[in-house]
Amino acid sequence: MILLDGKLASQAIKNELKEKVLLLKKEGKKAPHLAAILVGNDGASDTYVTSKVKNCEEVGFTSSLYHLPDTVSEHDLVHLIKKLNVNTDIDGILVQLPLPPHIAEEKITSLVDPAKDVDGFNPVNVGNMVLRKSHGSSSFIPATPYGILLLLQHYNIETKGKHAVVIGRSNIVGKPLSILLSRNDDPGNCTVTLCHSHTKNLKEICLQADIIVAALGKPAFLKADMIKQDAVIIDVGINRITDLSKKNGYVLKGDVDFEKVAEKCSYITPVPGGVGPMTIAALLMNTFKASQALQTAVTKK
Repeated sequence: MILLDGKLASQAIKNELKEKVLLLKKEGKKAPHLAAILVGNDGASDTYVTSKVKNCEEVGFTSSLYHLPDTVSEHDLVHLIKKLNVNTDIDGILVQLPLPPHIAEEKITSLVDPAKDVDGFNPVNVGNMVLRKSHGSSSFIPATPYGILLLLQHYNIETKGKHAVVIGRSNIVGKPLSILLSRNDDPGNCTVTLCHSHTKNLKEICLQADIIVAALGKPAFLKADMIKQDAVIIDVGINRITDLSKKNGYVLKGDVDFEKVAEKCSYITPVPGGVGPMTIAALLMNTFKASQALQTAVTKK
């Protein structure tokens, strides 16, 4: 078994980005600028956004954090996004999900300018992903699926002709990843089965898979008897399990029964330290790409 170390792979990407940013600065050009919007005080969301801001600083990006109370009106959030859309100093915008119940997530993600939508949630970017249209360099793949592709690429894992099973059909991970793995690309060219809570004979389907992506939000759901020998396992789950022996009162567990599955698979991602760091690396890649595209557009004007 080989561990798919997201920390190692993401650091390689960040080192490359850091060099590119240093070169930009030497040429007198601006560093990429990411604006992050956090609504409320959800512990997990706060941790994610803080990590994203910290990683921006590590590679030399500029970042701005807009931390709003959970009582903020949808109108005020819309106003902020519209203001950031037209701010020429801002290259990328991310709105940390989930949002409070009184705010319509689809409305908010649709408002982010597709050219600055580094999370890849705007319907324009989703459509471009499905149609495989890049429109130059201003179209973005959702960060977690993109990070998974980058991880597979980093470890030279063959995907062509493989049977990939994706468990979970969220708009953030499952659906887009199933599309990306099936595209005529590298990584890609898989035969993909997308499974969910109503899938029958899930175990039998998983046993046919060369690659399994577990993204359903249930700790230790994928068991060793559900995978075939030498399968590649990607664990997207981040589940907080109460553990009073820990300083913070919890431990993080994935959707895979790691200890048992690791004995049988060929490659596996750890939790934490697998997909999580790659999601941030992909977000940074998208932000750099957005910055380059916007600067090119400004130069043409």
